[in-house]
Amino acid sequence: MVLLPTTVVGSYSVPEWLERLKTEYYQRRISAQHLAEIHEVAIKAAVKDQELAGIDIVSDGELRRDNDVDYFLARIPGVHIPQRAKTDYFDYYEAEVTRPLPELPEPSDGPDPSTRLGLADDFLFTRQLTEMPIKFSFTGPFSLSRRIRDGAYEEPGDLVRALARRLNAEARELAAAGADLLQIDEPFLAGYPEQVDLAVEAVNLVTEGVPVTWALHVCYGNRYARPSWEGHYDFLFPAVKAARVDQIVLEFARKGLDDLRLIRQHGWDKWLGLGVIDVKSSEVEPAELVASRIRRALEYVPAGRLMINPDCGLRHLAPEVARQKLRAMVAGAALVRAELPGPESPQIPRPEPQGGDTT
Repeated sequence: MVLLPTTVVGSYSVPEWLERLKTEYYQRRISAQHLAEIHEVAIKAAVKDQELAGIDIVSDGELRRDNDVDYFLARIPGVHIPQRAKTDYFDYYEAEVTRPLPELPEPSDGPDPSTRLGLADDFLFTRQLTEMPIKFSFTGPFSLSRRIRDGAYEEPGDLVRALARRLNAEARELAAAGADLLQIDEPFLAGYPEQVDLAVEAVNLVTEGVPVTWALHVCYGNRYARPSWEGHYDFLFPAVKAARVDQIVLEFARKGLDDLRLIRQHGWDKWLGLGVIDVKSSEVEPAELVASRIRRALEYVPAGRLMINPDCGLRHLAPEVARQKLRAMVAGAALVRAELPGPESPQIPRPEPQGGDTT
């Protein structure tokens, strides 16, 4: 694997026809089987787009997911959603828990099919489409909890912890299916900076005992291609240093590069996923602008610990814009790579897994 490997954060451009067909499903006008076949076609195209753009580590584009919360809430046993008919991408605002989430079996007992969320199946479908390394992402427990009315737990943090244990079980299945790069997305954390310690505690519950490379993505929201919050990443440090992850994935293109100072200030010595593409703008960045952002980051992070990605998911960009932005990102990384001495990295960036005891 080359230095400065390129990847995506997770979601890929959702064409209008797919949004319409998802709505048809939620309004019960087409079957689940029909929608599943449509998803497979869309995912194949998204993976091919990434390969043609030259992306080093691809994703499934999260194209099965109507949004980054509901896809999971609808599958978690114990989360009650009274009305499931909706329009694609709109939210299940009535999701609630009225009693503690069902206890999970011990990992040594093997997975319980009745409690599976199906993420390993999603990964396995993508695995058969490409020989490229795959990043598989899922929304973290803190963000999921922000959209659930909690009538079950006396201590609010207990719902977050229960969701984390559920996601840990999914992560174990993903690892068993061959996934080796998993990413936890916490898009709500920037809106609740005072709860960063709880979020980090929950991240560590998710990663516990799962021997993969772990990434943690924290952004400022990407709802309808607009940020949900503004600010800086000061709130994330030093708390995030306690997270048992191998990489943090942050946005810099839209916000500017000033927060790179935090990497040096707090001695972050793991991987950084550097956001160099503004996903909230349809203007395609020139490759040289991408390269300049990477060069600036190299003042704070060694090339051997830097991964190149967009700020966030590409969901809201038109397909051709998404393709052009990925090509620009790959070209910008190549410009900087050509300036660097030394051999190529031997494999996917993979420090010793930080997910806890793997015995």
